[in-house]
Amino acid sequence: MQSNIEQMRPVERWLGRLCDISASIGGTVLVSMAGMTVASVIGRTFFANPILGDVELVQLGSAVVVASFLPYTQYRRANIIVDFFTTGLSARKQEWLDGLGSLLYTLMLALICWRVAVGCIDIRATGEASMLMNFPLWIAYLLMLPGLALAVVIGLYQTLCQLRGEAGVTA
Repeated sequence: MQSNIEQMRPVERWLGRLCDISASIGGTVLVSMAGMTVASVIGRTFFANPILGDVELVQLGSAVVVASFLPYTQYRRANIIVDFFTTGLSARKQEWLDGLGSLLYTLMLALICWRVAVGCIDIRATGEASMLMNFPLWIAYLLMLPGLALAVVIGLYQTLCQLRGEAGVTA
């Protein structure tokens, strides 16, 4: 009997690997933010010397973390689904509606990805930076793009599979 990984299509294996990398990057940023927050609180409490701009970095890092975790969540189909109205439908109709839902979700992610890219370009052109640290904001926008783009690719793949009636291994 083959394992789930051996049964996956090559595209699903690659998407899974990219999701793991993206989630690992998000996890690393999240742990780094937690460590910086702890250091800042200790510095503020015991030495009256917090890390300057720690709140700015947490805000920017949080956006990167969310964008990094989105592909993994989409790949595992771990987003919340409200199926109250579709429980009585046939499996094929439910799969088709799930495909339609994936398409709408993917279109929204594509819109967000596009607007983040436009925002990145505009913010870089204007030289906008954070208030305390003077950190260039376009860098955070740029770091969000790979995760958002990967989530869009995964969503498109899943939508095509669902609308063709192929749930695939990512179901």
